[in-house]
Amino acid sequence: MNKDIITLAIETSCDETSCAVIKNGREVLSNIISSQIEIHRKFGGVVPEVASRKHIENINIIIQEALDDGGITFDDIDLIGVTQGPGLVGALLVGISSAKAIAYALNKPLIGVNHIEGHICANYIDHKDLEPPFTCLIVSGGHTYLVQAKDYTQYELVGRTRDDAAGEAFDKVARALGLSYPGGPLIDKLSKEGDPKAIDFPRVYLEHNSYDFSFSGLKTAVLNYLNQTKQKGEEIVVKDVAASFQQAVIEVLVEKTIKLAKEKKSKKIVMAGGVAANEGLRNLMKKRGGEENIEIFYPSRILCTDNAAMIGSAAYFNYIKGQVSDLHLNVVPNLELKG
Repeated sequence: MNKDIITLAIETSCDETSCAVIKNGREVLSNIISSQIEIHRKFGGVVPEVASRKHIENINIIIQEALDDGGITFDDIDLIGVTQGPGLVGALLVGISSAKAIAYALNKPLIGVNHIEGHICANYIDHKDLEPPFTCLIVSGGHTYLVQAKDYTQYELVGRTRDDAAGEAFDKVARALGLSYPGGPLIDKLSKEGDPKAIDFPRVYLEHNSYDFSFSGLKTAVLNYLNQTKQKGEEIVVKDVAASFQQAVIEVLVEKTIKLAKEKKSKKIVMAGGVAANEGLRNLMKKRGGEENIEIFYPSRILCTDNAAMIGSAAYFNYIKGQVSDLHLNVVPNLELKG
C-alpha cells in the first residue's frame, strides 16, 4: 500500500478511557489516556459500574483531544478500530457504541480488536522493525498467556493461567501487605529493597511439559505466611515478602517463556501487558535471553498499560489482512485470542 493509512482507535475495556490516532500501524500521532485509578483506589479495585459511567462522561472529550493532538480531522481518518473484548461489558459498550457511530457517520471501515492482541501489537509501535514470528508472554491484571505469534494476526495459544492472572496475584498480595491499589508497581518498587531469597515461596510449574500457569497457590502461601507470622508475634518485613513473592512469580514466567522459545526455535521473545512493565521481570528475562541468545522485546511503560495506540496498531494489521467488522459488532467480554 502506497497511501498512508490513518486509524482512529478507541479503548475502554476497563478503567482507562483512551483514544489514539495511528499512521500505518506503527507511528503514533496521538495517544490520549484518561485514567480512573484515583477514583477506584479508595475501593481497592475497579468498580465496573463506576468505570462505565466515567467512560460515558469522558469518551467524546478524549476523542476530540486525540484528533486535535494528532493534527487531523474526522475527514482524514481511513478506518476506526475499537476494543471488542475481553473486558468489562459496560465499559466495552461505551467504546463500541462510539466507534460504530463514527464509522457509520463517516462511512469508514470498522475493526473490532481483541484487547490481548492489542497488547502484543504495542511492541510494533516501539520496535519499528519487529516482525513475526516470535514467542510472546502476555501478563496483565486480568490475563496471563503464552503464545507463538505466527503472523501479525495469527497466534497459537500455548499456555494460559488456570486461576489468578499474574497481575491479579500481585494486586491481591499487595492488598494483604497493606499497600494501595494498583499493587503491582508498589511490589516491584519494594522488591528492589528486599531480599528475594528471604522466604521460600513455591514455584508452581504444574505438569511436566505444561505451559499453563497457576498463581492461586502462591498467593495462598503468602497469605498463610503473613497470618502465621502475625500469630507468632514476629515482625513482617514487607519488602522481603514483596521481593520473595515477586521472585517466585517471575521465575516461573521467565522459565516457561524461555522453554517455549527454545522448543519453537524462536530467537525473539516479546513481552506485553501491564506486568511487562515490571523491572524484575524485564531484568530476569533479559538475563536469561542473553544466556540463550534470544532477543527480548517489550513496550515502553505507557504502552504496557491499557491504551488506544496498541488497539490502533492491531486494527491496522487486521485491516490489511481483510479482517473487517460490520455495524452489528458487539462486545465479547470473554473474547479469546484467535488462532
